[in-house]
Amino acid sequence: MTRSIAFRADGDAGSRNQRLLVQLRWIAIGGQLTAILAVHFGLGIALPLTPMLATLGVLLGLNLFALFRRGRSTTNLQMFGVLLVDVGALTVQLYLSGGATNPFVTLYLLQVVIGAVLLSAWSSWALVAMTSVAFAALAVVHRPLSLPAALASDLSPGFMAANWFNFTLTSILLVAFVTRMARNVRDRDAHLAAIRQRAAEEDHIVRMGLLASGAAHELGTPLASLSVALGDWRQEPAIAGSPRLAAEVDEMRDEIARCKKILGGVLFAAGEVTGEAPVRTSLHRFLESVVEDWRGKGPVPLRFESHLGPDRPIVADRALAQALTNLFDNAAEAGAGAITLAAVMDGPILVLAVRDDGRGFREDMLGTVGQPYRSSKEAGGLGLFLATNVLRTLGGTLEAQNRAGGGAEVVLALPIASLALEETE
Repeated sequence: MTRSIAFRADGDAGSRNQRLLVQLRWIAIGGQLTAILAVHFGLGIALPLTPMLATLGVLLGLNLFALFRRGRSTTNLQMFGVLLVDVGALTVQLYLSGGATNPFVTLYLLQVVIGAVLLSAWSSWALVAMTSVAFAALAVVHRPLSLPAALASDLSPGFMAANWFNFTLTSILLVAFVTRMARNVRDRDAHLAAIRQRAAEEDHIVRMGLLASGAAHELGTPLASLSVALGDWRQEPAIAGSPRLAAEVDEMRDEIARCKKILGGVLFAAGEVTGEAPVRTSLHRFLESVVEDWRGKGPVPLRFESHLGPDRPIVADRALAQALTNLFDNAAEAGAGAITLAAVMDGPILVLAVRDDGRGFREDMLGTVGQPYRSSKEAGGLGLFLATNVLRTLGGTLEAQNRAGGGAEVVLALPIASLALEETE
């Protein structure tokens, strides 16, 4: 996962990181002040107190400014600038106290590690380059210390070069591995977040399934009673003798039969036995039947474009049929004047594209198409949510986009093996 250049620290983790940096800087100020006073007054080694204490004043001011801005967002560039101030202050202190011969020169590694954790990749590597250059410069240009004979040492140029090489190599390895481990942690967190999101959606589906299944059972009895009553009415002489009344009764019986068929599909999709055996058909006939069923009640024309090649036997999946029906309904509700279902085989993958010339999706809703609790028509509502999860159970995917010429396109891709009959059958 590529880290965004626009680093944001306004989240909980970012706020904690800011507080840790402030605390670390307080420790650095206290530690440097203690070391300066101990060396100058305790060991009797003359140090330029004025510039060194002024440098600590800069760090103090930076910390007070950070406390003033607590809770506000911080970009990657701003964080990089703050760390550069820390590196600059450390460089000044080292320049005034022996340069690269000062054992505290390894504190550069702390800045390198912090940058590897908090900054984007280019900023981390830039920090490595700057600290490496500062180390090399301090080995050549610095204010020498007048040390007592007991503390004096003579470091050879070869030793200093090796020390610089060791620092640079360590910095490079730290950034390389810390950034990789940080990326692995982010990938893991993103994966866990996706799993939690999927679990929440599946829990939502279970609740909806229980509600729909219960409603289907409850509605079955009154529909059956109505069907029987209409059958009795049809035999009444007053109705049988009136073509208009007889036609209306037949139409009501047809609508009740349609409702019972829909409820049967709900129970079948919920995994409940409805007394009907799985329907064996072919892929082309299955899609044609879905299109024809919707044409009979749909308010706009629906065209079917088949590029499937040789037909193949499948088991009719009612859940997939309902998902396609929902997509047709969504297109009609979005103001489409015409809808097209295009089917094509891409190797072992069946690709179904539902295209329309309606209003399309709002740009800010495309990223949330198919998610639960999105009931607005711009986001596809419940129909796209159910279609997304039907595809998920079949091992497929759903993608939605706006067409260049207007309208929307929803593409369903699923392995044909999830529908095909077993060879042994």
